[in-house]
Amino acid sequence: MHAYRTHTCGQLRAADAGKTVRLSGWVHRRRDHGGLIFIDLRDHYGITQCVVEPDSPAFATADTLRSEFVVTVTGPVVARPGDTANKDLPTGDVEVRIMEAMVQGAAEELPLPVFGDLDYPEDTRLTYRFLDLRRERLHKNILLRSNVIASLRRRMIAQGFTEFQTPILTASSPEGARDFLVPARNHPGKFYALPQAPQQFKQLIMVAGFDRYFQIAPCFRDEDARADRSPGEFYQLDLEMSFVTQEDVFAAVEPVLHGVFEEFVGGKSISPLPFKRIPYAESMLKYGVDKPDLRNPIEIVDVSDAFKDPSVEFKAFKGVVNSGGVVRAIPAPGAAAMSRKFFDDLNEWARSEMKAAGLGYVIFEEEGGKLAGKGPIAKFIPEPVLNAMAAKAKVKAGDALFFAADKADKAAKLAGQARIRIGKELNLRAEPYYDYHFCWVVDFPMYEWNEDEKKIDFSHNPFSMPNYDQAAFQALDIERDKQAILDITAFQYDIVCNGIELSSGAIRNHKPDVMIKAFELAGYGRETVERKFGGMLNAFRYGAPPHGGTAPGVDRIVMLIANEENLREVTMFPMNQKAEDLLMGAPSDVTSKQLRELNIRIVEPQKG
Repeated sequence: MHAYRTHTCGQLRAADAGKTVRLSGWVHRRRDHGGLIFIDLRDHYGITQCVVEPDSPAFATADTLRSEFVVTVTGPVVARPGDTANKDLPTGDVEVRIMEAMVQGAAEELPLPVFGDLDYPEDTRLTYRFLDLRRERLHKNILLRSNVIASLRRRMIAQGFTEFQTPILTASSPEGARDFLVPARNHPGKFYALPQAPQQFKQLIMVAGFDRYFQIAPCFRDEDARADRSPGEFYQLDLEMSFVTQEDVFAAVEPVLHGVFEEFVGGKSISPLPFKRIPYAESMLKYGVDKPDLRNPIEIVDVSDAFKDPSVEFKAFKGVVNSGGVVRAIPAPGAAAMSRKFFDDLNEWARSEMKAAGLGYVIFEEEGGKLAGKGPIAKFIPEPVLNAMAAKAKVKAGDALFFAADKADKAAKLAGQARIRIGKELNLRAEPYYDYHFCWVVDFPMYEWNEDEKKIDFSHNPFSMPNYDQAAFQALDIERDKQAILDITAFQYDIVCNGIELSSGAIRNHKPDVMIKAFELAGYGRETVERKFGGMLNAFRYGAPPHGGTAPGVDRIVMLIANEENLREVTMFPMNQKAEDLLMGAPSDVTSKQLRELNIRIVEPQKG
């Protein structure tokens, strides 16, 4: 017999009754019943109930066992009587009568229990992550992550993609977040950077003549944590393709994502192929965000023109419109049945959390066969204008309209967040409803205006191909053609599921002259571009194919499938909100000798 186990703790079934077996695992739970000691023994594969009787030679040892002791037990498998079988366990029809028991590893008093699913503070869970990972939910999530990655890899290979690895030590690059820098010992004063993404390398792979690349790629960004963004590092399904249009990229990615979700979500509904395409400008207008949750049926409408009508007397909104702002209306189906508190709470939320002037609203009712508006601002808006707004927003008697009035970007943000909040509070569901609703957001603006620096900046990905006539693009002048530049869209796209951005992607700018011009319009001189991106530019000068790609985030895919709200729950060893690894003690101090080898001196930040 094997020294530790003949079977796993998830393997035994009724057909095994009568066999003598050996199991090893952790004491998941111990129960004393009138002299009998019941032990639920757990390993990676499952749980088996074991029992030891007072006359067993193993009783003395079993009596010392406590939660999370590691133990090896030996004994016969016996069938559990029908009324004691546990149908919730695959092994629930049998139990093992312990005749021998050996402690392999004793456990001290636990800082957090493994049995059960009590919520514990983040710092405790991360300091003792090895215990946290023993808990059923988290253990399943990490296994799910592994299986999802394996499925992604199989599906990519089946579509003709080849997996390559790109460097981890590379050069600093303006990808939009802070780099993690690594001092170069043999080059004093110089630093490597950990890649924010394999962006340049995967493009160089296309230039090198490899047609369809993919990688489960680690990415490193020194940015603050959020529920859907881990500090430090994350993983993405990085891919690139040559000789493709935007639609070719979509056609390659959609069946992979749809197939993975279909494989793991347990029969929940998924929006059908092809996924919906939504232009960025339309998404910002209708949903107030560039990552819309299409499970919510609310569509925002612009009603600015209504407040230009001379008959409208509501001066607050008229003033906003007359000064170049906009008024956006957010439908609230069925909201007329809600209490006054519902409306007051939304207005207070807009003021306190969104730092807005508030959310005006009109409640629509039927009076004498006609649609009538009620509420604080309704009396300032004539019936024909109210009816026109109701028609545009597709609201009826029993519904309400909320209003966000401000400059276009601020009004969109407020309306977008109000749409999300109203949809949740009213429990609204789009028809048809999909548990996982995917879409592509396309036609992102190439540039945006940086109000702080009073200059044009890249809006999204600087390596994207502008969707603009190339001869006319070369002729653009920063001073003369500011608005034309800001109106340029790019072959850039995001894939979104349930309001979560899974990835950004683009058809790449593979022409050196167009790339230099693109950076020039964002304030980068030729010399800077040549210095920062010389490797890629030089490669493009030797024959570059049209190419494009994207990189869906693995962590976010698993988070959605597992129905978790925080990436920490699908990451094996995450950092805390301060980007600290509490288990291993990183970041940590280093010795003076190490610093001297790297030609580095620590300068303490000034206090106050």
